[in-house]
Amino acid sequence: MNKKTAGLSIAAGAALWGIIGLFVSNLYAIGFTPLQVVTVRAIAASIFLITYALFRNPIAFKIQLSDSKYFIGTGIISIVFFNWCMFVAIEETSISVAAILLYTAPAFVTIFARILFKEKLTIRKILALVVTIVGCAFVVGVFPNFSGTISPFGLVVGIGSGFFYALYSIFGKFALEKYDSLTVTVYTFIFAAVAVTPFSGIWTVANLFTDLKAWNYIIGLGFLSSMMAFILYTKGLQYIESSRASIIATIEPVVAAIIGFFIFQETLQMWQYVGIIMVIAAVIIVQETSEKLPKNAMIENETSL
Repeated sequence: MNKKTAGLSIAAGAALWGIIGLFVSNLYAIGFTPLQVVTVRAIAASIFLITYALFRNPIAFKIQLSDSKYFIGTGIISIVFFNWCMFVAIEETSISVAAILLYTAPAFVTIFARILFKEKLTIRKILALVVTIVGCAFVVGVFPNFSGTISPFGLVVGIGSGFFYALYSIFGKFALEKYDSLTVTVYTFIFAAVAVTPFSGIWTVANLFTDLKAWNYIIGLGFLSSMMAFILYTKGLQYIESSRASIIATIEPVVAAIIGFFIFQETLQMWQYVGIIMVIAAVIIVQETSEKLPKNAMIENETSL
């Protein structure tokens, strides 16, 4: 996989994250709570990933016990905590404010990558970050409609969602130095499922699983917006810088806005079209063809996905 293909892989994964609303909103309508949807997502993705890995590459399950720290990082510290922060931020502020605070993640990744991986902080990256954040703000409608104040707690958990979201790229990068991208993705969801299930109360809504529609949404959530999305993103992350990968992944809210327009008949305003163009422009800006990848990003993956 070359640099350009890696970027496309990350963009494809982000696009699958962008359609998550198709499944989540319907599961909410059936009666699941946000934490239960997180649990269903983690369990379903784990089942799909384990099945896939058993047929595709059983060796993917081999890890050293001491390396569990990486998957505690990707699965629990990142996936579980970013979801929790995101849901609390929505309750404390609003969906639009929580969404733009989540997409402070590329800024955190760029800072962490500079400190931990010595990745270059180029003019292109800085420009792309600024354009991305402003573009996301327009897509979710923060700038034109923002009113009132954000509570300190709402601001903290909102930024916290971006912080924990960013940590997936960082912990994932460390894990990819030793393991295949499939191994990283499988154990991320296994650790997340084990950690979140006891706190979800999923057993109290067993009756909801008798609805066949629920299973369609669970399969879509677990297979498309979880398993495939993370496989594609983690695969691309193996060959590209963390900071650049995180910026490319911000195509997710653009896809979400488009899905809302075509599926849920949500009307897009002029500033949202401006935001979509800005996010796409940021993805183009960050594609620096002249910059060399770090050595650990050139590791060849023995198993194609």
